[in-house]
Amino acid sequence: FPFPYTPYLIQEQFMAALYGALEAGCVGIFESPTGTGKSLSLICGALSWLRDFEEKKQQEEARLLALEDGGQEGKKLLTSVEPGHPVSKDTAGEPDWVTAFVQKKEERDTVDRLKEEQMRRKKREDHLEKIRHNVQLKYTAKRKRAEEDETRLLLQLSKEVLSEGAGVDVLEKLDHNDEELILAEYESDEERKVVSGLEDDDDDLEEEHVTKIYYCSRTHSQLSQFVREVQKSPFGKDTRLVSLASRQNLCVNEEVRRLGALQIINDRCMEMQKNKHEKKSDEEKAGQKRRASRTTTTTCPFYSYEQMQFLRDEVLVEVKDIEQLVALGRETKACPYYGSRYAIPAAQLVVLPYQMLLHEPTRSAAGIKLKDQVVIIDEAHNLIDTITCIHSTEVSGSQLCCAHSQLLQYMERYRKRLKAKNLMYIKQILYVLERFVAVLGGNVNQNPSCQAVPQTGTVLKSINDFLFQSQIDNINLFKVQRYCEKSLISRKLFGFVERYGGPATAVKTNKENQKLAGLQNFLLTLQQGSDKEGDRPPVEAENEQLRAASPLMQIEGFLSALTNANQDGRVILNRQGTVGQSSLKFLLLNPAVHFAKVVEECRAVIIAGGTMQPVADFREQLLSCAGVDPARVVEFSCGHVIPPENILPIVLCSGPSNQQLEFIYQTRDRPQMMDETGRILCNLCNVVPGGVVCFFPSYDYEKQVYTHWEKTGLLTRLAAKKKVFQEPKKASQVEQVLVEYAKCIKRCSQAGGQMTGALLLSVVGGKMSEGINFSDELGRCVIMVGMPYPNIKSPELQEKMAWLDKTMPRAAGQAPSRALIENLCMKAVNQSIGRAIRHQKDFASILLLDRRYGSTAVLSKLPGWIRERTQVKATFGSAFAELRKVRTCILPHA
Repeated sequence: FPFPYTPYLIQEQFMAALYGALEAGCVGIFESPTGTGKSLSLICGALSWLRDFEEKKQQEEARLLALEDGGQEGKKLLTSVEPGHPVSKDTAGEPDWVTAFVQKKEERDTVDRLKEEQMRRKKREDHLEKIRHNVQLKYTAKRKRAEEDETRLLLQLSKEVLSEGAGVDVLEKLDHNDEELILAEYESDEERKVVSGLEDDDDDLEEEHVTKIYYCSRTHSQLSQFVREVQKSPFGKDTRLVSLASRQNLCVNEEVRRLGALQIINDRCMEMQKNKHEKKSDEEKAGQKRRASRTTTTTCPFYSYEQMQFLRDEVLVEVKDIEQLVALGRETKACPYYGSRYAIPAAQLVVLPYQMLLHEPTRSAAGIKLKDQVVIIDEAHNLIDTITCIHSTEVSGSQLCCAHSQLLQYMERYRKRLKAKNLMYIKQILYVLERFVAVLGGNVNQNPSCQAVPQTGTVLKSINDFLFQSQIDNINLFKVQRYCEKSLISRKLFGFVERYGGPATAVKTNKENQKLAGLQNFLLTLQQGSDKEGDRPPVEAENEQLRAASPLMQIEGFLSALTNANQDGRVILNRQGTVGQSSLKFLLLNPAVHFAKVVEECRAVIIAGGTMQPVADFREQLLSCAGVDPARVVEFSCGHVIPPENILPIVLCSGPSNQQLEFIYQTRDRPQMMDETGRILCNLCNVVPGGVVCFFPSYDYEKQVYTHWEKTGLLTRLAAKKKVFQEPKKASQVEQVLVEYAKCIKRCSQAGGQMTGALLLSVVGGKMSEGINFSDELGRCVIMVGMPYPNIKSPELQEKMAWLDKTMPRAAGQAPSRALIENLCMKAVNQSIGRAIRHQKDFASILLLDRRYGSTAVLSKLPGWIRERTQVKATFGSAFAELRKVRTCILPHA
């Protein structure tokens, strides 16, 4: 395998296993710990396979075309050119001449198809080669663009001068402003006989998709890092790579960017395109001058097909990350969002965020075709949660009331100008909103913040039961959803509220208890990293804006969730103090239904991550539920590149005063348990240099222990050796705490003296347990207090457990719900303890404080490279002796 330097043995094994899985069309679960060069192994392994696959395909084509004239022998081969080629049907019972004719036709078609493919490929390669070597082309395109801009400006100026001279009627002007808020005439699918011009255009752009690899990861920074690795790799020069992202990341139209919230940006962009297509057809017709002049102001100057073609070619010629793509878009005045999408068919490697691949509507809107392609999902340890999260959604009572109020006012204002079809759908939506509020126990016409809910509590319903209870089971939600999508009603409503809506027109929304709909919430959390607390000041302003602006946008997400199959989801009615604080939430129980399509269509799917243990979840909940044949699933897990003596994992069963360590819910609050934890930390801080990171099961427990230590004076003893830091609840403060923590460790190591570093008290599943590296001095010891089991009383989790018990077989005598709880706990533990070792020369000790970690079942769920080095110690003395040994052994080499 080509590699930028001599690879480790485990990297070679990883690449060989990956190559084999892609060649055999498997679904692979690959684990390679952080610090072992996983990204490079993925790049070099997968791209080597792609290069070989393309070479083989071309050789086969050439051989068959050469044989075409060479008699019968070649003709037999023609019917099996590639894996996806349909084999001719069994023609038993047909006369021989018919069979022969059909066979001949098939052979001729195959040859024609091969010739065409060859021609197309040559044309594409010549075109890109020309661009690569011909700078002149670029300047011509730029100059042309500048001339067009100048002409457009002159035209606009002359129009303004003319209209001022004519003295346009004020009433007419007012009308003209409102024009864009009015819904266009709507035709449902059955009535639409003629395809609209917009879809015609898209068909022209259809291009053959070459075999490619879709690589997706969780955050944009991870994707950018991956693209930089590709640039450094031996494949960096001759791979056609395209990066995809949301409009929020790629839009270069400042006026649209300023809208802030993703859903509003999306809708505004769609509307501008629609105007562009309308404008085309309007300008062809005479006598509609006023309308044409209106649309000139609301089309996007960057949406120019010619410039986007130019951008597409630039992207394919040289590997670019998101930032470089946006810079190129600004420079060439072309839209990077659409330009990059045009590059998909010819690209060999497409880099994109999770939700773009896993959410089917987003996938098809982006023009992603998975048939016979390869998909690699990186950082996939929380893939199941991710799919559940993308497809789950929540709306609050105040959003429902607010949307009803806005829509009602919109309908009243434009009643005379709206067509019957529009009025019919608006009335249906109003009725649905009214029923949803009634289910929560409120009245849509009163202020939700002042209406007390008659019965508080949480109720779970199946989708059908919820539709019956809401009395909307007679409404076709598929049609309503399609209407919302095609008519852009939420965008029109947003414009209407923007123009006419003061605080008086919208029903006041209750700020606390509102979360964005599932997908938007997920998209927004992506930029912030995983943030469980909902404390996101940078996003908070956007959320507020989106809530106040068009609550209908979130409600559309909820309506589309209700179109899932009845058995795959539940609706949670969460009735709190007031109607405004209450909410309706859709919970997806079976993520496999959305993953099945990906696995069915793709040639191969690779799920990769640093810590994939316990793997059973992926196999059972995701793959077998999605109908994947167990024989198609391969697993690969490699060790770490560090020498065995650089890591010391210990399971500690009792503390210094022989107090047994078992942090179960009933006993963990006892003073003696909290004192024992403190004594263990004090002893460790005496011998461990640099940084110590201690993970607690929850924020509440961490706070409780901290307060107890303050009272007993234990905190003062700890602070004498290490400065104590606490993980903040607010995401915006995490960076600051980490910087201080790192500075303190550096200061202590340089100064010497009694203070030896810092102690960071963190929370499992918090900001520090994922995506943050405690390499070298930042994490010489990681401590896990207790076992972080999820809250078993949460209605969502209870429903998921009941669903699993009903649909899944028992594995090894254990109920699926029990396995789920254990796996969630161990996934969280593995994520947290994996933070410490980040490269080949790093070293650290890992302490698991709870005797339950010593059981075989639990140990088997640790990553292999940690498990095989783990020691279970019954007493604190023997564990402490091991730790002291490690300190004296390792420090001289460090």
